[in-house]
Amino acid sequence: MTLQREREAMQILVVEDDPRLAEALAAILKANDYQVDVVGDGDAGLAYAQSGLYDCAVLDVMLPRRDGFSVAAQLRREGNDLPILMLTARGEIRDKVEGLDAGADDYMTKPFAPVELLARIRSLTRRTGSETLSFNDITLDLDACELECKGKRIRLSQKEFDIMHVLMAQPSRVASKDSLISKVWGYDSTAADNNVEAYVSFLRKKLAFIGATTCIVTLRGQGYRLGTQADG
Repeated sequence: MTLQREREAMQILVVEDDPRLAEALAAILKANDYQVDVVGDGDAGLAYAQSGLYDCAVLDVMLPRRDGFSVAAQLRREGNDLPILMLTARGEIRDKVEGLDAGADDYMTKPFAPVELLARIRSLTRRTGSETLSFNDITLDLDACELECKGKRIRLSQKEFDIMHVLMAQPSRVASKDSLISKVWGYDSTAADNNVEAYVSFLRKKLAFIGATTCIVTLRGQGYRLGTQADG
């Protein structure tokens, strides 16, 4: 599945292994002007959530490969503050406590009323409130797709923006070329390493143009992360 890229609308990640329910959730959200990506297992859900491209995640608990509690806990350990709504059939008090303790912002049981689901998502996304990401001396404007350093701004192409968004969402984390391809071009894409290398080169030129000391550091055999010129 290819990630959605329309920044005008809220981006919602649905992690649900029941195809019929996943389809119904996507239909409800799309009918209310959200952009939606759906994945069906915990490992894929974690990888998508780590991309930094979403405004909220709707997360099931009982998932193949990695359960929802584990996904939420791993995101919080990494410092990822993505709003998480757990939507699950597990409605015991102990399950709710475990989910909230793992890092979920809200917990909702199935079956659910669509109007309540939408209200809870609106509540969670109102609390995010951030329209920029910052690291060192650069700021990424998430609405304008612009990169800024000390008042000097430059607009990024969509692919440049998506790569920079991934890097800035978790600047201490190394992003491999494979992960960038899956998160920016999509899991089913035919993009290759040279596509990533080309856009990283474009971004480096734009960072130089705005006079940033921030740079994209290459870690041979591993991938890329943000650093300073001293690291490069």
